[in-house]
Amino acid sequence: MFNKYIKLVLAAGILVWSVFQFIEGNIMNGISLVLLAGIFVLFYFKNEFILLAFWQLRKQNFAGASKWLAYIKNPHTALVQKQEGYYNFLQGIMISQTNLTQAEKFFKKALSLGLSMSHDVAMAKLQLGGIAMSKRRKREATMLINEAKKLDTQGVLKDQIKMMKDQLKKI
Repeated sequence: MFNKYIKLVLAAGILVWSVFQFIEGNIMNGISLVLLAGIFVLFYFKNEFILLAFWQLRKQNFAGASKWLAYIKNPHTALVQKQEGYYNFLQGIMISQTNLTQAEKFFKKALSLGLSMSHDVAMAKLQLGGIAMSKRRKREATMLINEAKKLDTQGVLKDQIKMMKDQLKKI
């Protein structure tokens, strides 16, 4: 919606306004404005379009998630580094349905930019392992699947990893 720096400027301006409201004795207005400034700071660290795309992805609505990601015009300048990593991660998930070579580039870029949660890194490595397996690169696929298994501490991807290892044995 707004550039990442505009969000910080808006948050600072609203915070100054809230201090003025506190000085004037309007405590409730000041508290409300501090909360409003907090929303802009939150959206600096968590892009609203990426959050909406994750929400659509959770509902298995790939078209809706793609629509929300399309609102981000220039991810390199509009997003913080971790957000750009998640942008590429989501783009890789969307594109993996049709174009594996393009999806591989998005997942590698997402890993190089960094993802916050270890299960997201495990998911990206598992996807890369699946792409490598489909391209008959067995050694790379084995390495990526093993890394994904190490990163999946909560066992969320346990079934997918087991299924991919079984498929890898057939190659």
